Amino acid sequence: MKKILLAFVAASLLSLFTWADDSVLKQGHPDEYTVKKGDTLWDISATFLNSPWLWPEIWHVNPQIENPHLIFPGDLIKLIYLDGQPRLTVERTLKMVPGAAGAGINGATKLSPSIRVQKTDEAITAIPLDKIDAFLSRSRIVEAGVLEAAPYMLAGQQQHVIVGAGDQAYARGSFDSSISNYGIYRKGQVFKDPITRELLGVYAQGIGTVAVDNVDGEVASVDVIRTYEEVRPGDQLLPSEDRAVESMFYPSAPDDDINAQIIAVEGGVTQVGKFNVVIINRGEREGLQIGNVLAIYKTGEVVRDRVKGGRVALPDERAGLLIVFRTFEKLSFGLVLEADRALAVNDKVKNP
Repeated sequence: MKKILLAFVAASLLSLFTWADDSVLKQGHPDEYTVKKGDTLWDISATFLNSPWLWPEIWHVNPQIENPHLIFPGDLIKLIYLDGQPRLTVERTLKMVPGAAGAGINGATKLSPSIRVQKTDEAITAIPLDKIDAFLSRSRIVEAGVLEAAPYMLAGQQQHVIVGAGDQAYARGSFDSSISNYGIYRKGQVFKDPITRELLGVYAQGIGTVAVDNVDGEVASVDVIRTYEEVRPGDQLLPSEDRAVESMFYPSAPDDDINAQIIAVEGGVTQVGKFNVVIINRGEREGLQIGNVLAIYKTGEVVRDRVKGGRVALPDERAGLLIVFRTFEKLSFGLVLEADRALAVNDKVKNP
């Protein structure tokens, strides 16, 4: 799988907002911070900002750094002011080039520093990738009927159970001669809009990958390349996705007003917390994009008015924040990055 690097980008940032004061900055913020291994950009930005997702708005590109959009362990993040406005910059540490030392004045050692060179995949990520890896690379949302019409796993060799990677097996169905690799999927939850009852999609859980070896009529012999859990007869095959995954993205508010709900949580649980993956009932059709940040709201309680009588609905309460990391036509996957209180399925999701 192509390694995914999610990083905040600041390409030629022109601030979208004019900061009249330091309200964007968190009270008690440091003036500088040294990046450590295991940090994420979200955590670092939360050290400086009240709203971490506004990081790109005050990011100041350092032209002396070859790729100032990527941040590495050891880099120094500094808070500065330009024209009275707060900006965050990065200073890349220097290291010695082997053999670069020489004789200096009075026998002192003369050092020749050079810019540290690091691989792109060593840059810190925007959010914890281990929390979303399976949803980036394996599982997907499909339309109703897609799985039922797809080829399916039939049996292992000599009618053995299909155990996992390295096994040879058989599948049945209509195979495209131009496609050699298929993903193995298992039908999961069927999603419907909680208000309109529109069918939004079917969750296809990624089980593994096979390569077609030979096709004889409706039966194909396949080699199991990899598995994430035991493959079962009846698991369906879909052509491996050939899609580009954004390697960088801007955290941003949606272009349009979003009024959505959390309709499911990864693992089938009902309580939602920090770093849970959730599914919301809005997608590309409504203009959602990868990197969009959304606020999560608890529905306001209905209380009895002891003075005038009757019952009154209290305002919805903001309780968390999520970032969209994968979109489909009618649904999106989001990662909860902040949860001030217990969240749940059916909580509202709106523009931040």
